[in-house]
Amino acid sequence: MSELLAHVRVVIAWLPGMLAAPAPARAEVSAVEYYRPDDRFAPDTNAARIALAQNHAAEQLSGAALAEDFDATWQQVERLCRAEPEGRVVRTRHGDPMLLSEFLLTRVVEVAVHGLDLADALGREPWLTSQAADLVQDLLLGGPDEAPTLEKLGWSQIHFLRKATGREPITEEETVEVSRLGIQWLTLG
Repeated sequence: MSELLAHVRVVIAWLPGMLAAPAPARAEVSAVEYYRPDDRFAPDTNAARIALAQNHAAEQLSGAALAEDFDATWQQVERLCRAEPEGRVVRTRHGDPMLLSEFLLTRVVEVAVHGLDLADALGREPWLTSQAADLVQDLLLGGPDEAPTLEKLGWSQIHFLRKATGREPITEEETVEVSRLGIQWLTLG
């Protein structure tokens, strides 16, 4: 679990450097486009992300120190982001110029899906705030008007998020229905 917390800390900790850097002239990538299938989610890249989290977790003296570091990190990021003007553009570590609001949506995705992972690791029912679940669902389905799609699939919101993020397998029948409904999955690491 410490490695998972370290990973979530890393995905949030990119922000101070991004905000300190000069802002690109304009946003060119949305949150959906951020999750396009390219090198950023290739097996080697995913392995490097896991190793980075493992190294960060190993550097901590105890679980309490990691938790304190995470707490300080998210609070710093929140302060920095709140101070930014609407329409602020940042450059991601992948080189994508994005609106800060769109990049923050990708961080909600990261925290939400890893919250599902944490629930699995603890053997507990998955949980998400309704706001996070709605944001991730809207991103994955293309907007809030697509909620009836879940009814057509017979999936709860959590069930959908688990399937859409590869945390639960999709049956052949479900794959056919997903295709018929025109749902496009994002590429997630």
